[in-house]
Formats: sequence, C-alpha cells, structure tokens
Amino acid sequence: MEFSEVREYQYGDDIRAIDWNVSARFNHPFIKIFEEERELTVMLLVDLSRSEQFGSVHSMKNEIATEICAVLAFSAIRNNDKVGLIMFTDKIEKFIPPKKGKAHILRIVRELLSFEPESNGTNLKAALEYLNHVMKKRSISFVISDFIDEGYDQAMRIVSKRHDVIAITMSDPRERELPKIGLVKMKDAESGAERWIDTGSIHIQQAFRYYWQQHEARLQKLFLSTKVDRIAVTTDQPYLKPLVDFFRLRERRW
Repeated sequence: MEFSEVREYQYGDDIRAIDWNVSARFNHPFIKIFEEERELTVMLLVDLSRSEQFGSVHSMKNEIATEICAVLAFSAIRNNDKVGLIMFTDKIEKFIPPKKGKAHILRIVRELLSFEPESNGTNLKAALEYLNHVMKKRSISFVISDFIDEGYDQAMRIVSKRHDVIAITMSDPRERELPKIGLVKMKDAESGAERWIDTGSIHIQQAFRYYWQQHEARLQKLFLSTKVDRIAVTTDQPYLKPLVDFFRLRERRW
C-alpha cells in the first residue's frame, strides 16, 4: 500500500486512517488515502551449484527448480508483474534485471535450461547480498536452493527486512536416508573430495541421519527467526501441491 493523498473525513471512514497532524493544523479531521500498488517485482534466486545436480528418483533437483521458476515466472506475468533472475554458485553467475512480457520470461527459461555455471560451490551469503545491492525497491524474492551452505544467516536477516523472501528448499530422499549397499566410494560434487563409506555401518547410518536432522532443525530455526516463508520440495513428490498449498495459505493470511 502506498500513500496517495489526504482528504476531509467523511461519515463512515475508518478513524484509524485519520492524519492527526493535518487535522490539528486545519482544526478539522482529515484522513490518509492509500492506494494498493498492483505492480510487483518477482526475483528468482537460483542455486546452480553441483549439489543441485543430483536426483535419485525421476528428476534432479536443478531440473525441478527450473520447472518451478517457469511456473512462477509465467504466473507473475499474468498479473503484469516484473520478473528478474539471479543465478549463483559460489559467485554470481548471471543477473537478468526484472522486466515484463512473455519474451522476457522465455529468455529466463532459456537461460535456466542452457546456462553452464563456471563454479561448483555454493555461496548463499553472496547471492543474498547481491540481491540487496541490485534491488532497491521491495520485491518478492524466491530463493531456490538445497541450502547446503553455512555463514548466510545474517545476510538472510538483513534481506528479509527489505524484501518478502520465500525459501524453496530442494531435497532428495537419498540425502535423508543412506541406502545399505555396502562399501561405496563417495564424491563431494562441489569440492571433488572422495572417500570410501561403509553404508552398512550402524554408526555411519546414524551419523548420516543426524546430519540431516541437524540441517533441517537449523533451517527451521533460521526461517522462523527471520520470518521467511518456506516451501519444501522433494524430488520424489510432485512440486505443484506444496506450491498451491503455500499460495492458498498466503491468500488466507492476507
């Protein structure tokens, strides 16, 4: 809502809208008039790190993320909103300033489908700080990532005060539960480090499960403290239901 003007109070007006300074000056009640700002800016912050190139079911996390971006972008232009894109790894890979129009949305989708990132790592802190730097006006910002990173909590707190931030967390069943398939050589997709793991070990199973529980608990605590809404998406479930449920909840809230 943006301030438009003041006018004299009329019977039936909401007394909470009275401008007491103007009323005192003219010795007569005046109220503030606000207009709803229809045009919104939607920003898509998409994690392109190597950990997103993983999936044990039908699709990889980055493929589902691209589909979600397309759904959000085409929904935005139906409301005549602007859409922008920030693709990041451990650096900002590409920034497309927000614009309107179907041609612009198709460009965003093409970039998401064909872009080859230069780096493998993840730096959510840098992506959030970049958003705060390039977007001076308030936006609705979707951060689409598996959030497997550290050191971005303060940046999230700062950004969430200026923008309406929505975290879309991507995960895969194999990240939550390690299959018991014996001795396996594991490789960190981002760092390239390799290690042999005995997946049948009770201690390994417990440690793996504990890490994921701690990761989830940390995310829940962060999003709650920063008032960032969350949409949890997994590769083994359709993503449309959590999206629809989220926007229905928001509709009731507002």
